[in-house]
Parts: sequence; structure tokens; C-alpha cells
Amino acid sequence: MRAVVVSEYGVLPEVREVAEPSVDAGSVVLKVEATGLCRSDWHGWMGHDSDIVLPHVPGHELAGTIAAVGAGVSGWAVGDRVTTPFICACGRCEQCLEGNQQVCPNQLQPGFNYWGSFAEYVAVPYAEVNLVRLPDDMTFATAAGLGCRFATSFRAVHQVGKVTAGERVAVFGCGGVGLSAVMIASALGAEVIAIDTNPDALALARTYGAAHTLQPPADLTEVGRPHVTIDALGSSDIVQQALQALRPRGRHVQIGLLPAGVNLDVGRLIGQELSWLGSHGMPAHAYPEMLNLVASGNLNPADLVTRTITLDETPAALAALTHTTPAGVTVITP
Repeated sequence: MRAVVVSEYGVLPEVREVAEPSVDAGSVVLKVEATGLCRSDWHGWMGHDSDIVLPHVPGHELAGTIAAVGAGVSGWAVGDRVTTPFICACGRCEQCLEGNQQVCPNQLQPGFNYWGSFAEYVAVPYAEVNLVRLPDDMTFATAAGLGCRFATSFRAVHQVGKVTAGERVAVFGCGGVGLSAVMIASALGAEVIAIDTNPDALALARTYGAAHTLQPPADLTEVGRPHVTIDALGSSDIVQQALQALRPRGRHVQIGLLPAGVNLDVGRLIGQELSWLGSHGMPAHAYPEMLNLVASGNLNPADLVTRTITLDETPAALAALTHTTPAGVTVITP
């Protein structure tokens, strides 16, 4: 099969022929119909993830059709249209049995722990726990974004941040995760403030429901202190701005990765009784609520897809993330 292969961190990957993944017991192999280009893939390419072993194939946001079914997998057949969370949980540990597959200690992540979906085929381990059947009318391009950015934002906004109608929510960073958060928080009835350096991203944020758009350095006191702040990019500076902006007893939700760590103003965290909340993906069993909202028209993840590229165009697009984040979601069709 053809795949994007990283042979050296930070060096432009190449598209070449590699062996197709094997179908192990408990797993399936998918024909990749669409896969998202995400900043997490850039972090992996730059060497920020210790799980990656070179040579490596990135890609963790995916949708496709089942091409092969491993021994012991029931309820799924070749040809089924599916997606999967980027966290493939084991289904057997204490966290999984409690329904918290997103923090499974035995999790495997395509594009990080093993070769991912920037390829024509990809394996999905622990298939019965992690596969999500796609609605017949949902395109693969739309579904690809559900595995990481949209599903991650849905859980972060709705289930972790517990955003409710009438609250003010500030979203820092309007890439795919941030724009998803803007759309979801707005659909929940929140007054959304979108903050980004990119005017095109802010224009999209307005179309997805943002009531206010600001470029940094943003003075949130102009529109009122938020109940909830969300770092959808991953920046120590953003974290400090978000915590300073929150009203007393406000909640900060951290989605963006912070490879270099962060220093918190713990005095303010304590004195204002602020909550710092981490949010990491969403388990497969939680998808139905999100899919129902999509089916009803309350959420429109298809609108987030602004660019489709080929496998051959992917190395350059990955490298370009070093300098800029394109507005909207980029989807690769292998």
C-alpha cells in the first residue's frame, strides 16, 4: 500500500510503498476513505511524542470501510462504514469497565503507538470496543474529523466543561479543535468568544456561531469575563491569559497539548476557586449523543471541512503547520 512515511523527525516525509497491516485477533483492518490532518500529527512528526518509533506512518483521525475482520470480532463485517476514536481502548481494565475508555492505561493510538491512517489501510485494535458505525448519509470526509477534533471538542465542551445555555465561553485558538468547540458551545446556547491571530479563522468562527471574535492580545473584559475558557491550541501564554480572564469559580478546559509544560498561577487558582480540567478524546460509547445532534441538524461538522488533499500533497501540508494553521479542517483522501 502507499503511505506517508516519516524517517527522520522534522524532515519532510515521503510517500512510498509499504506492507499492508495484518489483521490480528480482536482487530479489523480498514480501507482508509478519509483521514484528517491535525496539529497532533505535526507534534509527532517533530518528535514530541515518546511513543513514536521511526520509521513511522502518522494519522489518527480516520473513517473507512472494513477490509478484513480478525478472529474473535463479532458484530462487524467487511464493507461496514465506520470511524473510531483516536484512543483505541482495551475494554478490559478498570477505567474501561467504568466507561472511561479515553483514559485507558492500555490504549493504543494509530499514528502514535503504531502506524496510522496516512495510508491506504490502517488497523484498529480492540475493534469491538472502538468501532463506531457511521450513518448512511454521513460522508467519510465529515466522519474523519469526528475521531479526534470534533469528538474531542464535544466531550470537552459538553461533558467536561459542562457548558450550559447563557454562559460565556472563550475559545483560544480556532483551528479544527477550536472551531469545533465554537460550533458546539454555540449550539448549546453559550455566548462564544473566539480568539485567534488568523482573520480567516475568525471569519469561520463567526459563521459557526461566535458572538465575538478577537485577535490577541485580547482584552476579554471588553465583552465580559467568561465562565469557561478553552485552550484549543496548546500554549503556556494562552493558559495564563485564560486563567487571568476567568470570572471567580470559572472553569478552564485544556485540550491543546503542552509539550514544554506550563507554570500555573496557583495562588489565583486557589483564591478564585478556579477549576483546571483536562480533556482527552471521547470513548466510542459516547458517540451516539453527538451523532444524534448531527442527524438533527443542531451540529454540522461537515461545514468545518475546508480543504481536501491527496496523499501526495500530505508531506508538504504537514510541514506547513510549522508556520501556520490553515482555517478549517484539512482532510486527506488516500
